[in-house]
Amino acid sequence: MNAPTDLSMKTDDVLKVELEVFRREHRDLDEAIRALQETGTADQLTLQRLKKKKLMLKDKIALIEDRLLPDIIA
Repeated sequence: MNAPTDLSMKTDDVLKVELEVFRREHRDLDEAIRALQETGTADQLTLQRLKKKKLMLKDKIALIEDRLLPDIIA
């Protein structure tokens, strides 16, 4: 994605769309990793790259969720 990464410059609506896209991509990567592991057709480097990308997506998801749902101190 070539969009700016600064969350403060994006509206909540844009962040919600990005969040859904990142969640879907994360889920797809999870399924791909599982399928490759089950069939045994992937080499370790490929699996490592997919897992790294999945982790980066998880971090992006967490950042967006924190922005959309800030902690409320009661």
